[in-house]
Amino acid sequence: MTVITATWPLWIALLALVPAAAAIAYLGTGLANVADKLADRTGIGEAAAGAILLGATTSIAGLIVSIVAASSDEPSLAVSNSLGGIAVQTSFIAWIDLVHRGVNIEHAAASLTNIFTAFLLMLLLGLILIGFSTPEVAIFGVHPVSLLVAGVYGYGMVLSQRVTNEPMWRAVSTRSTVNEEPDPSAQGASLPRLLGRFALLGVGVALAGFVVSRSGLSLMAETGLGGTVVGTLVTSVSTSIPELVTAYAAVRARSMTLAVGGIIGGNTFDVLFISASDAFYRQGSIYGALTEVDVFTLGWTILLTAILGAGLISREQRGIGYEGVAILAVYLAGVVGVTLLG
Repeated sequence: MTVITATWPLWIALLALVPAAAAIAYLGTGLANVADKLADRTGIGEAAAGAILLGATTSIAGLIVSIVAASSDEPSLAVSNSLGGIAVQTSFIAWIDLVHRGVNIEHAAASLTNIFTAFLLMLLLGLILIGFSTPEVAIFGVHPVSLLVAGVYGYGMVLSQRVTNEPMWRAVSTRSTVNEEPDPSAQGASLPRLLGRFALLGVGVALAGFVVSRSGLSLMAETGLGGTVVGTLVTSVSTSIPELVTAYAAVRARSMTLAVGGIIGGNTFDVLFISASDAFYRQGSIYGALTEVDVFTLGWTILLTAILGAGLISREQRGIGYEGVAILAVYLAGVVGVTLLG
């Protein structure tokens, strides 16, 4: 049984899509609020909370899609679902900059942790590119690069926390900088209760995101589009809704660092989809089964991440900024490229 055949009829997919997306919007807003309180209550900081808590939790649905696709012999769908998610989630920052009046979000979210996480993401994507370019080798069915990606991600999260606690560099504070101000009410909140609420909301987002992803897969089956196109433009977008909702909710709550950290952290976690897919793909190394358009998608995501990292360092003060315009232009150009090449 493949992912394509294990789908719902078209009318069920369309009927399920709207309430599932609405549930993600509602639960995602709550998730951002609880993550903000957890950042204050535990003292880990908004950037680390975004990268670790929001990043992993809002990506669960996408992880499920990639694993199911890989185990069903759809390697391009599994990998492009990961890379497409990184691309669209990066574009979310620029879209939010367009609708958010006032300061540029990347400027307001002056955080060394977010900059570090952006470079960590480029490092992980570079490892994936090496996996694409090396011979098809497997250790217990898994390519060494997949193991290395998982290890580097774990160590990167440890370093991210160290950067937060003991920064060796600080952003210049301006009138537009939104500094982290702990919520006094969060200090007296019960930590087990906050963690329990966060876990329940995370489960809700994951279930609703899975319904959205199944709806996207069903639409794919009806249209007959290829795995790379659908993974990049359908399932990845569908399962990325939590990142958009939580980022926008965090911006509305003036938690700029949490918003940007959630996007970059989610992108970094999304790279692990490929390692997990490699473990569940039984036809050999998943890297050897990919196509040129998959490599194009990888280069696209590296370019988008580099532009975002440059924007976090240069810190345009007003409006969408040059990096926002560049992100939107590159994202739309990549969508056209994937559509034509796929």
